[in-house]
Amino acid sequence: LRFIHLREFTISLFCCIPTIIYTKSVAVRPMASPHNLSWVAWFCRLRGNEFFCEVEEEFMRDRFNLTGLSEQVPHYRAALDLLLDHESEEDDAETSSKEMDMHEQAAEMLYGLIHARYILTNQGISQMLEKWTNGDFGRCPRFFCTGQPLLPTGLSDVPTESVVKLYCPRCMDLYNPKSSKHQTVDGAYFGTSFPHMVFMVHPELRPDPPTSSYVARLHGFQIHAKAYQLQYDASSVFKHPMIDLSSFVGP
Repeated sequence: LRFIHLREFTISLFCCIPTIIYTKSVAVRPMASPHNLSWVAWFCRLRGNEFFCEVEEEFMRDRFNLTGLSEQVPHYRAALDLLLDHESEEDDAETSSKEMDMHEQAAEMLYGLIHARYILTNQGISQMLEKWTNGDFGRCPRFFCTGQPLLPTGLSDVPTESVVKLYCPRCMDLYNPKSSKHQTVDGAYFGTSFPHMVFMVHPELRPDPPTSSYVARLHGFQIHAKAYQLQYDASSVFKHPMIDLSSFVGP
């Protein structure tokens, strides 16, 4: 396939640069033979795709796991061939570069939707938990969550409706990814059920809710819950005082 050769050539160019990637203070050099990567491995190593895990080929070959996706993904056959590193029947010598780009985009969409299903399986959960324990998805910015690792989730299972969010199992709230490179990832590629499935399968991993919360104080005294409303009502009366009309009424 022409686009595969181009992809391999592009990766080879980058790997010719003697760059050192630092991960947890350990210097790791790029792989010696990146052109041997499968499409899935190549995709998951792209900048911005760090939240994805590598779906097993056996899972993608099972037609049951792909039920309904052919109606959602354009160029489905060509896209699936890309994921499985097969020579597509639609990609021949006469296929234009524009059509190849369309097939590549379709492959990314198909992989994302397959990924959302895969991470609900035991194997998928296991792979994502490894990322979670390493803090690969980021940590909760809330002070009282004490750096709780986050899990990716979506607000919709329909592609292009929302971007990926990060769920904190301690405060049970959602946050935007810290890095801008993750803020364009489709939330449907992780689905709306993933974090909750994780803790259904592994309830022992669910953290306890925060034991402390912020208490507003003024000069050392705790502010009553109704204090702001009372202050607002008092200021409204001061700004618009009631006029005693009795002085204007004759005997």
